[in-house]
Amino acid sequence: MDLYADVGGDLVISPGEIRCVSAGIYLSIPRGYEAEIRPRSGLALKYGITLVNTPGTIDSDYRGLLKIILINLGKDDFVIRRGDRIAQMVFKEYARAELVETHALDETVRAQGGFGHTGI
Repeated sequence: MDLYADVGGDLVISPGEIRCVSAGIYLSIPRGYEAEIRPRSGLALKYGITLVNTPGTIDSDYRGLLKIILINLGKDDFVIRRGDRIAQMVFKEYARAELVETHALDETVRAQGGFGHTGI
C-alpha cells in the first residue's frame, strides 16, 4: 500500500539531505508479522528520492507514529507536500529462527563464494 506524507507545509529535501517524514498513521501489527517499508520506484528514477534503510522494518510491538527516512540522492531540491505518496508498505509473515552453535557447516557448491563470484 502507498504511504502518504503528513506534513504541515512544503518540506524541502536538499541533495544529500536525510529527512524523517511522518506518514500520519499508527499501526497494530499482529505477532508473527512485520511491515516492510520500501521506496517508490518513480521517485527513485525521476528524482533520486529513496529510503536510507531499505527495506525498513516495522516490528509488531511498535506503536509509535510511522515515519519514513528519506534521502535525496538527486541533483536538485525535492519538495514534499501533504498527501504526496512517499513510500510503500508491505505486510509479511515471518518465522522466528533458533540459532544453534556448531563448529562445522554442511558443504554446498557455492561454499564461501561471495560478492560477484558467479560473474555478471
